Amino acid sequence: MNAKLTNSSLGAALAILILLGVAAIDIIGANVPASTSSGVVRTDLQRHDLSTPDREAIQVRVDFGPGVSAPRHSHPGEEIVYSIEGQLEYQVEGRPPLTLSPGEVLFIPSGAIHEVKNVGSGPAAELATYIVEKGKPLIVPGK
Repeated sequence: MNAKLTNSSLGAALAILILLGVAAIDIIGANVPASTSSGVVRTDLQRHDLSTPDREAIQVRVDFGPGVSAPRHSHPGEEIVYSIEGQLEYQVEGRPPLTLSPGEVLFIPSGAIHEVKNVGSGPAAELATYIVEKGKPLIVPGK
């Protein structure tokens, strides 16, 4: 009986260690670039379900090298941009271009096709907060 109790305890301890390992990877991974594409580095910061069914909030830091742009794309929900560093020019379809400096913000409606370019001489970065449909790709290439 003690052997069964010991095996059961070991199984429970192993399950807890696995869960802690997954949690540690998730925490560590939150600070690792999620994707890098031709001078654009996206670092996933957090992702949470919302009280509204089938919606989630996602926060991402996006870094742009000098002269680098993110091509035309949209999102399955709203994007709220906070400029952290540099000069970023946004071209949202149907609106005139807008250049953000650090501390400035921009709201991009759901499905709006847009692109962004670092128009400064140094690096640029934004904090992008998305309120999007859960389970859909975050970035949809524009046409």
